[in-house]
Amino acid sequence: MASNPFIDMRDVHFVLFELFDMETLGRFPGLEGISRAECEEALGLAGRISNDILYDANREADRAGVVYDPSTKEVRIPEGMKKALSAYYDAGFLRMADSHEEGGMGMPEAIAFACNEIFTAASLSFFTYPILGHGNATLLRNFGTDEQRALYLDNILSGRWGGTMCLTEPGAGSDVGALRTKATRLPDGSFRISGQKTFISSGDGDLYENIIHFVLARIEGDPAGTRGISLFIVPKYPVLSDGSFAPLNDVVCTGIEHKMGLHGSATCSMSFGENGGCIGHLLGKEREGMRMMFHMINEARLAVARQGLAVGSSAYLHALAYARERLQGSDPADASSKEQVPIIRHPDVRRMLLRMRSYVEGMRMLAYYTALAIDTARHATGSEAAEAGSLVDFLIPICKAGCTDTGVLVTSEAVQVHGGYGFCADYPVEQLYRDVRITPIWEGTNGIQSLDLVMRKMLLDPGQRMYGLWRERVFRTMEESRSRVQPRYIALLERAVHALDEAVAAMKARYESRDLMQIYADATMLQQAFFMASLAWMHLWGLAGVTQKLGADTDATISGAEDDAEKSFYYGRALASRFYLGAEFPLFFGKIESVLAGERVVVDSGPAFFSGA
Repeated sequence: MASNPFIDMRDVHFVLFELFDMETLGRFPGLEGISRAECEEALGLAGRISNDILYDANREADRAGVVYDPSTKEVRIPEGMKKALSAYYDAGFLRMADSHEEGGMGMPEAIAFACNEIFTAASLSFFTYPILGHGNATLLRNFGTDEQRALYLDNILSGRWGGTMCLTEPGAGSDVGALRTKATRLPDGSFRISGQKTFISSGDGDLYENIIHFVLARIEGDPAGTRGISLFIVPKYPVLSDGSFAPLNDVVCTGIEHKMGLHGSATCSMSFGENGGCIGHLLGKEREGMRMMFHMINEARLAVARQGLAVGSSAYLHALAYARERLQGSDPADASSKEQVPIIRHPDVRRMLLRMRSYVEGMRMLAYYTALAIDTARHATGSEAAEAGSLVDFLIPICKAGCTDTGVLVTSEAVQVHGGYGFCADYPVEQLYRDVRITPIWEGTNGIQSLDLVMRKMLLDPGQRMYGLWRERVFRTMEESRSRVQPRYIALLERAVHALDEAVAAMKARYESRDLMQIYADATMLQQAFFMASLAWMHLWGLAGVTQKLGADTDATISGAEDDAEKSFYYGRALASRFYLGAEFPLFFGKIESVLAGERVVVDSGPAFFSGA
C-alpha cells in the first residue's frame, strides 16, 4: 500500500474494512452492491491526488498566500490550489456520497469522509473551498424550489461555481441573533440585501465562474434574535435566463483577513449592497433561517472534527519521520554506548509519539464510527435508523470539540518532538500548528459544543435517551472484548462509565435546582471527559480487533513483528491502544472529580475581580 507523509493509509483501511466492516452497509437500499474494491479505488485516487499535487501546493500556498488588490477588490488564489481543486472536482469527490439520481457516485458517507480526511491532511486550506459548496447543496435539496435547485445544484457540485455561508458579522459572532444585515422586500418577491459579513471562508477569488453566497439577514419588521432571521441566496453575478451573467450584484470583498495560519484560504470581509443594488432570493420560508442551518450543522461540525483529526495525523507522521532520523544523545538503554542514536530511542520521545498515535487513531475510529452511523440513519428504516440518528446527534459535539482540541494538542507535541526546529518554518509542523488552531473556534466554539452536549443532548433529552444509547453501545463493546482484552482495561472503562453516571446525575440535580451557572461553568470539563471515554471505548474495540488478528497476548512482544509489515502494524496498533487505555485514560478521572467538586469560583467571580487590565 502506497505511503505518504500525512496519513497512514493502512490504518484508514483497517478502521473501515476490518474494525467496522463497512461492507455490511450494502444491505441497505441505495447502497446495494457496494464493494470493498470500489471503495479502495476511491481512497487510492484521493491519496494520489493529495500526494502528487496537493501536498506541495499546500506549502507553496502558505508562503505565497492569498492576494487582495484593494483598487479592484479582486482576490487571487495561489495557483497550486487551483490545480488541486480542478483534480478534486474532475474526479467527482465533492458529490461522491450523493445519490446517483442527484448526479453523485452513491458511495457511503464513511468513504467520502475518509477520502476527505486524506485531502484535508494534505492541506487544511484546500478543503475550505469545496466543503461550503456542499453545504449549500444540502440546503438547496432540503429547502430550495425546483427552479433554485435546477439553477444552482449542478453548477456548485461540479465545481464551476463556488459557495459560501455568510453568517458572522463584526458584532455578531457566536451570537448570530445579533446580526444587522437587512433584507428589504421588493415588489417582484426578491429582496434588497445590505450589510457586512466577516470571516467568510472562500468569500471571493479567481477559482470559480460565480460564487453563490448564502446570507443570513433579517427582513425589515421581523423580530429580533434568531427567531427573526431568514436565509437568502445571493449570487456574486446574477444568472440571466439564457445562462449568462448579469453585472456584479453589488457584492464585493472589502479585504482579506491576515491570519496566523491557513494562508492558502481566502478568508474575506464581504460587503452586500453598499450601493443599494444587491439582490437576494429567499431560501425556504421567512424567519426560518436558523432552523434551516441546523439541517446541515451535523455535516459541518463533523467536517471540522475531521480537520482536527487530519492535521493531527499529518503532524504525528512528520514527527515520527523526524524522530527516526534525528541523531542526538547516546542510547539510554546501553550505558556503555557513546554513539549518537535517533531520538526515537529516548523514552520521552517514544512517550510523545505513542501519545500522538493513540489520539490520532482514537479520533479516526470515533469519527469514522460517527460517519457510519450517518449512513445507517440515512439508509436504514424504523428503530435502527432512529437509534443511529440519535447516536449521531450525541456524538457530534463530542467529535467536534474533542477532535479539534486534540488536533491542537497532537500538533503541539509534534513541534516538541522537533525541538527548536519545530518552531522554524523549515519543517512542516510549524505550519500545521498555525493552521489547526482555528478548528476549536470554527462551526461553534468548543464551549458551545460543550453546552450543546450537556444541555440539549442530555439534560433536555427526555429520559436521557441519547446518553443511555451511548452507554449501551459502550457496554456492548466491553462484553464482546472480554475474551480478547486484558481485564484491567475493561475494568477501567467500566469504572469510567459509572463515574460519568455520577457526573450526569450531579448535573441533573443542578438543573432541577436551576443552578444553571454552575452547569455552564462545568460543561467543558464534562464534554472533555466524554471525549476521553469515547476514545477509550474505541481503543478497547480496536485492541480486541488486533488481538484477534495477532492471535497472541498483546502484552508481550510478538515474535517476528519487526520483520513482518502486517504483524508490525497490528502490534503497533495494540501498543497505541494500550498506551491510551493504561497511561492516558486515567487522566479522565481528574476531570470527573472536577465536575463533581462543584467548585463555584467561576460563578463567584466577576469582571471587577480580574486584575491586570
